[in-house]
Amino acid sequence: MTGTAAASAACALAAAVLFAAASVAQQRSAAAVPGDRSLLGGLLRSPRWWAGILGDGGGYLLQVAALALGAILLVQPLLVTSLLFALPMSALAGGRRIGRSTWLLAAALCVSLAVFLVVGNPTEGALDAAARHWALPLGTVLAVAAAAVGAAALPVGAPTRALLLGSAGGILFGVAVVFTKHVTDLFEHGLGTVAGSWQTWALVTAGLTGGYLQQLAFQAGALGASLPALTIGEPLAAAFLGMTVLGERLRVDGPGLALVVASVVVMLATTVALSRDQAHHTPDTAAHPHDATDPDIAQ
Repeated sequence: MTGTAAASAACALAAAVLFAAASVAQQRSAAAVPGDRSLLGGLLRSPRWWAGILGDGGGYLLQVAALALGAILLVQPLLVTSLLFALPMSALAGGRRIGRSTWLLAAALCVSLAVFLVVGNPTEGALDAAARHWALPLGTVLAVAAAAVGAAALPVGAPTRALLLGSAGGILFGVAVVFTKHVTDLFEHGLGTVAGSWQTWALVTAGLTGGYLQQLAFQAGALGASLPALTIGEPLAAAFLGMTVLGERLRVDGPGLALVVASVVVMLATTVALSRDQAHHTPDTAAHPHDATDPDIAQ
């Protein structure tokens, strides 16, 4: 590995640690907001939640640095390891231990996502496409996210609700990722061009809505129930839109394609399994919010 690639890897791992710590802080703050109180109002009064937001900001800056120094196929698999950092951090904060099954499931999820990114090795597509080309694929993705949110409103258990809301949030983050490069390139044409682009507002809307759903998922159940869904929802949604709208293609066929398909199946299966695993090993604080009340929020 060259010095530049090593620096990229170091930045990506540091970003993964910050993203993990931020997720733990935000989940504990969101879980402490009683269901009959405003989630946003409670979070805005929590210093711990703001610390998580700062962690996300620092992680994003390190991610940008990592991408500037190395290839996305090096950076993205390393960022997925945030799940492996977040689970023990969450357990430590809650005074619990991570079981062997949880470690195995989390590792399988990370490996399968890395296989999808590295073996699939998608080609780079166009930065943008005409609005009419976005209609059906984007509508399909948003419909899946809406269905997940609708299902979460049904009388389901806390881990399932966290899984569904995390999936929806991850999907919307994937939508935001697809628009990010195009909007970033618009800045060279001036702020007026950026503000006048529909992609800019699609990016902002998807990012903010995804962030709100992420906090709802954190409030609903344990971090292990929502974070895996968030982790896989983003790249899968981005890959779907990239291939259906921007002309990206997987550079595999035959055995390689079968491996990519298998990795997607493993990702979905381990995400559901992790949610069930957390349901068995984590107290349901979402069902008893007073047990996890954050003193900063209670004031």
